[in-house]
Amino acid sequence: QALTTVQVPALKGDAVVALRTDHVASLTTAQVVAMTTAQVQSLTTAQVQALTTAQLAAMELGDVASMTGPQVTALQTAQIQALTTAQTAVLTTDQLVALTTAQVQALTTSQVQALKTGQIQSLTTDEVAALTTAQIASLTTAQTVALKTGQIAALTTDEVAAFTTTQLVALTTPQVQALTTAQVVALTTAQVSSLTTAQVASLTTSQLTAMELVDVQAFKTSQITALTTAQIASLTTDEVASLSTAQVTALTSGQIAALTPDEISAMKTSQVASLITSQIVALTTGQIQSLTTPQVQALTTGQIASMELADVASLTGPQVAAMQTGQIQSLTTAQVQSMTTDQLVSLNSGQVQALTTSQVASLKTIQIAALTTDEVAAFTTGQLVALTTTQVQALTTDQIVALTTAQVSSMTTAQVASLTTSQLVAMELVDIAALKPSQIPALTTAQVASLTTGEIASLTTGQVQALTTVQVPALKGDAVVALRTDHVASLTTAQVV
Repeated sequence: QALTTVQVPALKGDAVVALRTDHVASLTTAQVVAMTTAQVQSLTTAQVQALTTAQLAAMELGDVASMTGPQVTALQTAQIQALTTAQTAVLTTDQLVALTTAQVQALTTSQVQALKTGQIQSLTTDEVAALTTAQIASLTTAQTVALKTGQIAALTTDEVAAFTTTQLVALTTPQVQALTTAQVVALTTAQVSSLTTAQVASLTTSQLTAMELVDVQAFKTSQITALTTAQIASLTTDEVASLSTAQVTALTSGQIAALTPDEISAMKTSQVASLITSQIVALTTGQIQSLTTPQVQALTTGQIASMELADVASLTGPQVAAMQTGQIQSLTTAQVQSMTTDQLVSLNSGQVQALTTSQVASLKTIQIAALTTDEVAAFTTGQLVALTTTQVQALTTDQIVALTTAQVSSMTTAQVASLTTSQLVAMELVDIAALKPSQIPALTTAQVASLTTGEIASLTTGQVQALTTVQVPALKGDAVVALRTDHVASLTTAQVV
């Protein structure tokens, strides 16, 4: 201790090495400061460990930076923590690499924050993985951004979960993409919801599918909108089903179109019902066909009415059959006209009767002809009366036979007059007899002439009396012979004349 600060630097290397550990420990801070870098480097690991925390803290920055790797490795926990932030900031790459994981964990948060970005990048993956959660949380934004992708991937799940939202949003796209699926799973909902839209858009499909459902649900609507179509298509069915209605309505038309048929089928009915008009329009025919029966029934009347004609035409038979009457009535006339014959055939009687008169009148003749006899028989008299004369003529003979007496008697005179002779001949006798006397005069002479003897015989006396003086002469000979005696007796003098 009596050596002056002038004498200390004069000690040669072998002389320094000859100092006992108690000699080293007895050096004053002034003597330690007086040591040359060469002398510091000549210290044995035992001598280094003998240095007091006060001596270490007093060392000049150049001397600290000159310490060899083995000397640094020899430092004990208390000695490591004794280093000033200024000394910590001058540690070289070799010195930092020489630190043991225990020494790394011994660094105070102040010392960690003192490390320059270059020093941060020099840490090995093992050293990075050894950092405590407190040390991780203490990293500055600049230090966080400085982490290499390899270092990011080396972080433990606890370390990732320890990131503050400020640190997390500072991560670059490559850093975000470097996160392992296990690390992504470790993210808290608060961390997930803090991600920038750019970071969200940079997530790999593997990272996205690895996310826990609560984290997917934590996405803000602005983050949802930031997802790429590839990311949307990669979502698991469970993740899609976990989305809130607010998240669903935030999806862009492009994102909606990117959903796979399986993802569409996985949607909850509440999610389907929340789709806005532009999203409904964005659905492809393949997506429409992937809708389940409950999903179809969940569609609002507004959504139904907004569907593209091609989408309506793409609905499968079972989907059409599942539609509720209110949904059927919400179809526009253009949509009704776009329906295929297979779709129309799949309608049940309740759905047929739900059609509005405008919808019925909009049916194309090919659609009319495709209706089953049960569907035709299900028409209300109001619907039947709504048929145009062209639609009436499109009815097949089997459909004519299927008409009920109530339907026949409800036909307008224009509809009666539009019946083809084939349709009239196909009519059942009870239906002919159901024609009201007011409908009889509407028959053309060609129609009257086409009546079968059976149909003539089935006429009521009221119907016979309703024949006009123009229609009577149109009766053929066998038709006249078919008149019953009460028919003849009921003829008016004008008819006889």
